[in-house]
Amino acid sequence: MKKHLLLGALAFTSCTLYAQDKKTADECFKNADYKCAEEQYSKLAEKEQIQKYQAEYYDNLGTAQRRLGKTALAFKSYESALKANPMSVSVYANLASLYSQKGNKPKALEYIANGLRVDAENPDLYLTRSKIYDSQGKKELAIKDLNQILTFAPDNIYAKTGLASLKKNNGDLEGALKDYNQLISEKPESLLYNGRADVYFKMKKKKEALSDINKAISIDPKFAQSYVTKALILLDGAKQKEACANLDKAVSLGYEKAVLADYYAKCPAK
Repeated sequence: MKKHLLLGALAFTSCTLYAQDKKTADECFKNADYKCAEEQYSKLAEKEQIQKYQAEYYDNLGTAQRRLGKTALAFKSYESALKANPMSVSVYANLASLYSQKGNKPKALEYIANGLRVDAENPDLYLTRSKIYDSQGKKELAIKDLNQILTFAPDNIYAKTGLASLKKNNGDLEGALKDYNQLISEKPESLLYNGRADVYFKMKKKKEALSDINKAISIDPKFAQSYVTKALILLDGAKQKEACANLDKAVSLGYEKAVLADYYAKCPAK
């Protein structure tokens, strides 16, 4: 009886410590401490025996490495996640996004197609594919994917802003502005003010653009994209030092520094 009680106590202690490790990893990730997150998720993935959870840890590990600029390691972690659980749609979405970012659009589209076979109603996959189609000049296909999201997720704000962004990217600034005005009147969120700020910026209305981007940051100070948008506005106004401080802030919140290389090139040497 004592032996069984001892084994039970050891198992309980092990589970408690394991749960604490996961909590630590999740907190590191949430606080944008990606070095800490990388270390913790790596340990969790190595000792996890249940493949579903192992895939989750490798997936998070890949994203932490991606935020740290460790692209090669991120690819390996995502691939390990997919090997552990071929039904993980999140991994397909992350691999598609990373391949797209690296310029391999055919490979990205391949992962999106595979992911949609697992889950035909995954917004992230359609959003990524829409951006790829837009970059390829396939406007109608890009719009079709965003509208497809709205058939099963009618309130998806990313699909709605995506449609407004397509208008912006294709030169219909007035149409994009009208869409953002409507969306903001319905639900004033940081993402929307950031989008409208970019429209104003492209319309050469810098005062309105700065007002909107400051509003976006006040609503959500942890939304990294807003700091990138503000940096672009400031760079255009020859305010390099302030602009570069905003780029640094975006990176500290998880924005991949490699993506911002062209903008950092305009920063004064430290």
